[in-house]
Amino acid sequence: MNVAPDPKSIPQGTLLSPEANQAAVLATATGVLTVDLDAIVANWRKLEKTAVPAECAGVVKADGYGCGAEQVARALSNAGCKTFFVATLDEARAVRAAVPTTAAIYVLGGFFQNTGDAYARIDCKPVIGDLNELAEWDVFCRRSGWSGGAAIHIDTGMNRLGMTVTEAQGIIPRINAGDHGITLVMSHLASAELLNNPANARQLTAFREIASLFSGVPASLANSSGIFLGAQFQFDIVRPGCALYGINPTPEADNPMQPVVELKARIVQIRNIERGDTVGYGGTWTARRPTRIAIVAAGYADGYFRAASSNDGTRGAEVVVAGRRCPIAGRISMDLTAVDITDLDKNAVRRGHMVTLIGEGITVDELAHHFGTIGYEVLTSLGKRYARIYKGGNATAESPAPPPAEPPAASA
Repeated sequence: MNVAPDPKSIPQGTLLSPEANQAAVLATATGVLTVDLDAIVANWRKLEKTAVPAECAGVVKADGYGCGAEQVARALSNAGCKTFFVATLDEARAVRAAVPTTAAIYVLGGFFQNTGDAYARIDCKPVIGDLNELAEWDVFCRRSGWSGGAAIHIDTGMNRLGMTVTEAQGIIPRINAGDHGITLVMSHLASAELLNNPANARQLTAFREIASLFSGVPASLANSSGIFLGAQFQFDIVRPGCALYGINPTPEADNPMQPVVELKARIVQIRNIERGDTVGYGGTWTARRPTRIAIVAAGYADGYFRAASSNDGTRGAEVVVAGRRCPIAGRISMDLTAVDITDLDKNAVRRGHMVTLIGEGITVDELAHHFGTIGYEVLTSLGKRYARIYKGGNATAESPAPPPAEPPAASA
């Protein structure tokens, strides 16, 4: 029998094999988040093929949507991804350590007067969405001689970040004269997940018109959902985020992406209660029969939201215990969740067993429904108390797929 070493008993500086290190972590973990890097790569390749001949970048902001930015970026880079998007300079620093120096990293959070040296040290590019930002960037580049490039963000209807179309028109002569070193012009779709939303066509028209005025500068509009709106939305670079991590980019249809994460948490106690007993804060769930309750070590501090609670008259989320779905009982608390396991064989589960919160048929999108939110928030809220395990990620770049054949000309 393999016995996991006690982490406290391991001399400082001792190098463990990956297997021994994993066993040591799991021995004390109350929850485990497993990230399938091969599935992320497979999702990226599917998106890449859907968007041919556009380049497919990877959005790895918010610590790779909670999945680990360095691990995800490294796996995508190994598979052939050459461009990455993050939100902050700290995120850019982490990703830069994981990818080749030839990879482009764009920082969506923009440029501030005191950040120029950091951009140069990290070798990443600001996404500039304001004329004041552009002026500050210009001063920095002229003072320092830095020529690492930047992107221009144009607002076409999101009304969040970005220059207005009129402001962008005013800078085009200087950009086209080779000033500022602009390497990308981009915008962001507000309603791409809604296939027939008229805002998509309006934004496409506005972006196509303004982007065409930037001579020789690559253009980018499509996010994950935008990729599936059609080739006209894809331009030169597409920027998938949520779809890489298994979230459905086409919520009006079946999910075309592979699931990426599995989340398990440990049973810390099993208790028997009588008919009429209540469970949890507020006593909002009442047993209607003699009931077995498993107390699971995951709660809202771990990103397992209180909104998924089950109260009298309402049914909350489910977890998988010993291969069967079981309902939550009562309110989810900070560290713990109660699960009704009455219908399981008594020998099927015991204290210390793991139950599945995501996986075995429970998707991120299903959990998001119970949380009253979106899959993005589920993934980015997963807590730090989970031990993290990574599977795969050693893929190598594939040869680029050929562009689709031209359709035959229509008969006259």
